[in-house]
Amino acid sequence: MSHHVLSLLVEDKPGLLTRVAGLFARRGFNIESLAVGTSEIEGLSRITVVVDVDELPLEQVTKQLNKLVNVIKIVELDQAQSVQREHLLVKVRVDNSTRSHVLEAVNLFRARVVDVSTDALVIEVTGDTGKTNAFLRVVEPYGIKELAQSGLLAIGRGSKSITERVYKN
Repeated sequence: MSHHVLSLLVEDKPGLLTRVAGLFARRGFNIESLAVGTSEIEGLSRITVVVDVDELPLEQVTKQLNKLVNVIKIVELDQAQSVQREHLLVKVRVDNSTRSHVLEAVNLFRARVVDVSTDALVIEVTGDTGKTNAFLRVVEPYGIKELAQSGLLAIGRGSKSITERVYKN
């Protein structure tokens, strides 16, 4: 099985996300990551789906997704031809003896401290999956009290856009 990142441009309609996720579920595919948000065109949303599947079953699901009325366009984003980022908020346990070590890791990973208390720091990390996973491995020994992680966000490199020639208002 291989890792695939799909970017879907869809009409912003109730229930569409359920239908999209349902297509993957009916095929027995586990969605590794799912992120949904508005696009640059009013009334359209972008869904980024990450799945680990073989090529042929993915092609079948893509064809079925294209049959959904509210799906406008589907593009598979190759890692080399796209920018892919995750967003991570992690609450790390600290005390007087460990605070400086955690702050050193924050600086090393170009992360940001977004909240401070006497016994914890909330840290924001943005980057590719490798960076966010590496940061978690570094701070894990200090104690992760809480963790919230976004789904992968991805967009193609260069001047081309998934929304070109779709809707021109």
